[in-house]
Amino acid sequence: MPYHKDKQQAFQAAQQGTEQARDIYENIVTNDPDYGAHLKRLKNEVNEAYQQIENALEVASEHQKSQLQQFHSDLQSIMNEVNE
Repeated sequence: MPYHKDKQQAFQAAQQGTEQARDIYENIVTNDPDYGAHLKRLKNEVNEAYQQIENALEVASEHQKSQLQQFHSDLQSIMNEVNE
């Protein structure tokens, strides 16, 4: 049973990290004087979420793997938009 709990906790951490990055991204205003600081925070959150996703993929079920890959894709889209 602990294995299942670890698997679920890893997945939830990845999910939460992705949601936090999305929230920051949605609240960034490009002409805000603090844009650079917000962008740096976003990049840190995205990097942390990527790490959480990688950790979760090591123990994930097949269903979780597809969701984790979607989280990764979502984060990649955010970074692509920010870097344009």
